[in-house]
Amino acid sequence: MGRTSRKKRSTLANRAIIASAALILGGGGLAAVNVYASAGEGAAGSSHRNWQPVRQVSTIDCPEVVNEIPEVPGPARAEVDRELAAMDTQITDAYREFADRRDRMARDPELAQNAVLGPLEARRTASIDRIATAIGRRAERPEGLGSLAPCSLRADDEADEPTAGPTDQPTDDGSTGNGSEDGGGEGEGGDDQGQDAGQGGNGPEDSDFVDIRSVQPNVEKPARLRGASRGTFTTECGRNQNGKFNPDNVIAAPGVANGAHHMHDYVGNQATDAFSGDDDLAAGDTTCRNQGDRSTYYWPVLRLRNGAAESDAEADGGGKDQNTGEIQTPSQVTLKFVGNPTGKVRAMPRFLRIITGDAKAFTNGDANANASWSCTGFEDRQLKDKYPICPEDSQVVRSFAFQSCWDGQNTDSANHRTHVAFAQDDGRCPNGFRAIPQLVQRIVYDVPPGPGFAVDSFPEQLHKPVTDHGDFINVFDDKLMRKVVSCVNGGRKCR
Repeated sequence: MGRTSRKKRSTLANRAIIASAALILGGGGLAAVNVYASAGEGAAGSSHRNWQPVRQVSTIDCPEVVNEIPEVPGPARAEVDRELAAMDTQITDAYREFADRRDRMARDPELAQNAVLGPLEARRTASIDRIATAIGRRAERPEGLGSLAPCSLRADDEADEPTAGPTDQPTDDGSTGNGSEDGGGEGEGGDDQGQDAGQGGNGPEDSDFVDIRSVQPNVEKPARLRGASRGTFTTECGRNQNGKFNPDNVIAAPGVANGAHHMHDYVGNQATDAFSGDDDLAAGDTTCRNQGDRSTYYWPVLRLRNGAAESDAEADGGGKDQNTGEIQTPSQVTLKFVGNPTGKVRAMPRFLRIITGDAKAFTNGDANANASWSCTGFEDRQLKDKYPICPEDSQVVRSFAFQSCWDGQNTDSANHRTHVAFAQDDGRCPNGFRAIPQLVQRIVYDVPPGPGFAVDSFPEQLHKPVTDHGDFINVFDDKLMRKVVSCVNGGRKCR
């Protein structure tokens, strides 16, 4: 698969700088020009947006079922995971149908209900019933899940009220950010082009970007106590120079090809795909310099949304799922394990799985959002719900500080979250959890400044920066994990 890693600014970058200035001065998503020409534009890039004085519905908003189901018995887990992945596919298919007739549906809620929302609700109802039945064979059948079946349509700048859909089903969005309060989607669309045709048809918008220089320093760290574990262990696993990509998610959708509906970068374990079991991972090759680390590290690719076709333009996870543009190889990837500010850490169990961030945070709300965006030279200023516009000679940085507290028993959980937790504000783990080495990922990109890049996402999440996320499966051998713990607890810097 073709990839680009840019070392020089081009005329494209100059255009982006001009557009960035217009964005800063001109008020968010109501910028007057498209920065990047889409694949369908002429050589002059003369496409224009059709501004309309009406709000355009932008996406499909569905309640997240996995957050509401009870603990799933082990024998039922595979069937439940398959149905949850099927529900993601149902939303993807419905979004395609919606996107094809977006303007008509904005004007005719009945069409949206009959053509998209009604059929989607029927499919979701069937999947939810199968989930309840699978759990009910081994434990008490969960009740009330059927209320999660209806979905709604919403505008990009709409936090609470659905534009079309069941009036008794408000959108499930409790966020205070997500780029939704800026009104960036208002008045865009026209000709069924979506929010920003020049950047791929389903976002992001200009209002999803902010000049990092306008952000005040906002990084705070808890004070370290006397018994803090102050050391670090850095594992060097490359930048995915060999181009391992797939649209699978072995944690959230095991056994399901294209379970993520977006492309992932992989470093570390090279055997990772939807069908990898623990034995496969233990035997897999690794890009890590220390062969005792066969862990899997993966995250959504970042693309330059410049209208150029990537080699996955007709593939699942790529163009078929509305992820378009040139995949960018990071200029730097740092994988570091750090300690706890209040005490010692203990070894994490082999095959521990951690997802940090929320791939559906745009519609779910930002309760589980955790990715941070910044620029080199400005990393005391972190963004959660905006992409940064970096100055010339500064590079884009995305970072993930993973959950650092473990329940002491489980390597995974039904919703892939409750077996691990974040430390509290004072650095201590919640009751019942124990501190483990915290994975901190830092990924750097040399891309042109301005609103012209985005992470891959589920189609209906519109490539919002708040949806960024990272995934990790621990496949350290026991000897190396003991070294990690010793280095972190002993205050040493190790590799």
